[in-house]
Amino acid sequence: MLSPTEIVKTIQTIDYSLITGFNEIKDLVFDSRKVITPNQSLFFAIKTSNDDGHKYIEELFHKGVINFVISEPIKNFSKWNANFYRVSDPILALQQLAIQHRKNFTYPVIGITGSNGKTTVKEWLAQVLTDDFNIVKNPNSFNSQIGVPLSVWQMSAKDTIGIFEAGISQLGEMEKLEPIIQPGIGILCNIGDAHAAHFSGIHEKLNEKLKLFKHAKFLVYCADHTLIHYVIQEQQYHKIQKLSWGFHEDALYQINHIDKQRSKTIIHFNGFEYALEIPFTDDASIENCCHIAATLLHFKYSIPEINGKLSSLTHLSMRMEIKEALNRSIVINDTYSLDINSLKIALDFLGTQSQFEKKTLILSDFDQVNLSDDDYLHIAQIVKEHHIKKLVLVGEEMSKKTAVFDVPKKIVFQTTDQLLQHLTEININFEAVLVKGARKFQFEKVVRAVQLKSHQTVLQVDLGAITHNLNYYRSLLEPNTKLMAMVKALSYGLGDSELINELRYHNIDYLAVAYVDEGVALRKRKINTPIVVLGAEAAGFSTMIQYQLEPEIFNFHYLNKLAETLQLFPEKQNYPIHIKIDTGMHRLGFDPDSVLELTNFLKQYPQMIVASVFSHFAASEDPNEDHFTIHQATIFQNTCDIIEKELGYSFMRHIANSAAISRFKQFHFDCVRLGLGLYGYTAVKEDQLKLQNTITLKSIITQIKNVKKDDTIGYNRTFVVQNEMNIAIVPIGYADGYPKELSNGKGFMIVKGKKCPVVGKICMDMTMIDVTGIDVHEEDEVIIYNDQNNLNIISESIQKSPYELLTAISKRVQRIYIRD
Repeated sequence: MLSPTEIVKTIQTIDYSLITGFNEIKDLVFDSRKVITPNQSLFFAIKTSNDDGHKYIEELFHKGVINFVISEPIKNFSKWNANFYRVSDPILALQQLAIQHRKNFTYPVIGITGSNGKTTVKEWLAQVLTDDFNIVKNPNSFNSQIGVPLSVWQMSAKDTIGIFEAGISQLGEMEKLEPIIQPGIGILCNIGDAHAAHFSGIHEKLNEKLKLFKHAKFLVYCADHTLIHYVIQEQQYHKIQKLSWGFHEDALYQINHIDKQRSKTIIHFNGFEYALEIPFTDDASIENCCHIAATLLHFKYSIPEINGKLSSLTHLSMRMEIKEALNRSIVINDTYSLDINSLKIALDFLGTQSQFEKKTLILSDFDQVNLSDDDYLHIAQIVKEHHIKKLVLVGEEMSKKTAVFDVPKKIVFQTTDQLLQHLTEININFEAVLVKGARKFQFEKVVRAVQLKSHQTVLQVDLGAITHNLNYYRSLLEPNTKLMAMVKALSYGLGDSELINELRYHNIDYLAVAYVDEGVALRKRKINTPIVVLGAEAAGFSTMIQYQLEPEIFNFHYLNKLAETLQLFPEKQNYPIHIKIDTGMHRLGFDPDSVLELTNFLKQYPQMIVASVFSHFAASEDPNEDHFTIHQATIFQNTCDIIEKELGYSFMRHIANSAAISRFKQFHFDCVRLGLGLYGYTAVKEDQLKLQNTITLKSIITQIKNVKKDDTIGYNRTFVVQNEMNIAIVPIGYADGYPKELSNGKGFMIVKGKKCPVVGKICMDMTMIDVTGIDVHEEDEVIIYNDQNNLNIISESIQKSPYELLTAISKRVQRIYIRD
């Protein structure tokens, strides 16, 4: 804990104002939504291209926060009776506090970096050491300029080892992270192309990452990576003892032979009596396990002891997943690790699921050993502050601590098997369930037991990628320009409330749906963001008024009907409507010539107020049609001016769609509408390079067949086998939304990284693919759409749009939402 006066001494303040110096700081916070203990929190008002933390100071002050690190003049906040510390860079101030905190501890600290595998190595290493150490580590992938200091801030005297990963994306970043982590032992994972955009080449990137080990005494790395091994021999790294492994003759732990078996890999090292046994056969997992083995050898574990620890490892899903569960519920799967920091993060995410009043937490004993009574009181306070209604505790330690948890309902089990045997007693019904457990409790079994049993084909939606795309477009806007997200047709097929909660969490201004039923469904799921109904019909006006939905009005017929309906609700005043103007697309909208008639009508019905006037670009993505786009915008602007003059008040104006957000910044006006771009697809090539793929459609192999030369495959015998081949049957077909146009080699799926062409006609529920020459088995994963098999490319090949492919994905394909 730090006092305000100690904060002043630690960070480089330009100015400060202390109203009180007696409260101590426990939590460092940069996200206003994640303040748990206001009077013990220090808030960092960080400015980014998408947001400004200073605008949340008033809200946080009223919640009880009284300590703020700011970069704007203190006089701007003088009306609030709080402590302010003005600095040039709040992120740097956060790092300075973490550096000072790190100096308090002398136990071993392991630093991990690299392009791929660092989070897996961190989590696996923590798992194999958990019985022998009290471990502090980054929660999830908190490895950034902000994530690392927040992670190191959690170091305490009760811990006996620290394991921290560090990620960078440009020059100069690792020099800031090294003094925060100060690792004595380093692990360098492989160096690849990830985050390479800001480096001149892989050599520069490697040198930047190696700065993490500037003061380290030991370094684990694979000597078979030629560039890494070459650079490590330079003079500046001579003082570091190399704990290298590999086939290379210079490797400290030299590999003599590798034997890949059905489900494990045996590695023979020169000079060792016993072989290393790794419970994986893929190259990435083998490399990660070798890093761990070399580290454990340094800690004087024997090979048999290491084998015993590695045997418990499983592939990690290092993202939280939301899945449909029993009785209209959802289950949040966050089962790959458990510590206090990751519990906070998971509970924050659970809290965003506002469509459910009931929140249930299934919690096991912690990864850390020897938690103190104060630790359990802290855990109980976190659970209480997140309004958990039902708590299921599993494990010997948790069963002893039941009394400290103040929740309406508590259920206790000694083991996971006992929980599974009595699952019905938990009575899951229309609630959000967070499953959070240490690896040894194998809570993935609990997730499987409570999730809906469904189709093996699933659509995985990456909420982090959705957020990235939202922030990309937001970065192109002026601060006061509002953003309306198009979430019609189940958010273009990606889902409704689970996805929309993520948008709400990131302060979306408006949502737009096509029909009344879509808006009502969101309201019933407690989505309270303003919702515009773009396909408003007279039959639904009464329902829209009751559910506070805002209609698009595009002709006089519906305007009359709405006026008549509003008379049935005399208590409704200033009911917001959105006027559509036809500027040349000729789909829906009032003609510009009719606006005087329109405004005269509106003046007669004061129950209605124009919230916005908008139109729709016909071809804003096409440079060949720019003259027409500009023509549309001119008509729109002139029409809006007339309406505003006649009505005597201002309203929101919007015409820009996803393409126009980047191509026509002069036409952003008061609001923009973000559609397909939000979901990762656009016809604007410059934008497409900056967007992230949001979906992975995947399935499994249900059967493998050998087909002889001259045999035929599929309906109508349209595919004749030219040479003997092996085919795999995948349970997805046109009833799932997989287009028949991809039949007979037009499309492909990905199995074990290899492209496998579709053979024969796509059936209603199944598709056959060519897996000749690939070592595949039943239940192996099959990727149908992802980064490599991108919807933009697929849609071009069959003359469809990404809209069509996304919205065609059937409801019987379960949506799973993932978040880092």
